[in-house]
Amino acid sequence: MKNLYYFSKKKLKYIEIEKFRLKFVGIIISIFALTSLLFFTGNMFFNSSNDVQSLQTENQVLRKKVGSILSLYKQLNTTLDSLTSENNNLRVAVNLQPISKDEMLMGVGGGYFNNSVDFLGNKNSVSLDKTLKLVDAVSRKITFEKEEYKKIKNQLVLNRKLAECIPAIKPLPGEITSGFGMRMHPILHYMRMHDGIDILADKGSSVRATGDGVVVFVGYDGGYGLIVRINHGFGYKTTYAHLSKTLVKRGQKVQRGQVIAKSGNTGLSTGPHLHYEVEHNGVKLNPARFFFDDFNYFGSLANR
Repeated sequence: MKNLYYFSKKKLKYIEIEKFRLKFVGIIISIFALTSLLFFTGNMFFNSSNDVQSLQTENQVLRKKVGSILSLYKQLNTTLDSLTSENNNLRVAVNLQPISKDEMLMGVGGGYFNNSVDFLGNKNSVSLDKTLKLVDAVSRKITFEKEEYKKIKNQLVLNRKLAECIPAIKPLPGEITSGFGMRMHPILHYMRMHDGIDILADKGSSVRATGDGVVVFVGYDGGYGLIVRINHGFGYKTTYAHLSKTLVKRGQKVQRGQVIAKSGNTGLSTGPHLHYEVEHNGVKLNPARFFFDDFNYFGSLANR
């Protein structure tokens, strides 16, 4: 590069610019550095503004989603409250005690859950912490109600089984000639407890099982003569005595209404009849308490 000069008015002559190259390069470098600084600073500021705007947008979307979730869980909680009420009604129907509010709180794991979602009132201050607590509480409540439903379902199945097994009909049609309780024995002629009832029946009349169960004894038993004894479960057993013939064997499953024997006059008996007993957990009960006078079981069999 050629030497450069400038005109000095003070000295009235041209003066050479010393070290022009070095100064020129320095100026260029300074301009480049300043330009770069301004560019990067502006770019950073621009990107920062974009990031803030993006975060604000995402935050608004998140708040809307959280609000929607809370709304859904609020509806779910209302449904659960209704289900709890229905479950309590079902518990009563299947002979289970209703669940109290204190028991429910213990079952769901604490007292935080109070059906309150008041923080939804201000959409701009939705608390994620409270949201998670509500979700957790509702989840625990669902688990609790599912377990209660299982108990109700199991109890209902058990009740249906009990309804099938309990000795609930007369073993054969006929007049009751001797009831349950103390009486003068017709053969021994002294007062003693009559543990069952006597039903008048011709020899060879069909004797039916009074409930579902399993035959646990078939054979002779002293004054009872030839008998059949059935275990119905739930603590119930029935005995059919003075039989002329048995039609079942030990270990056989029987159903209510199934013919298990023929009536007779075996053992200590003054004439053909059926002696019938019901016991529960080893205690003899009055069989007549299990008969439904308004339902003719044998008439219904004839119509089948």
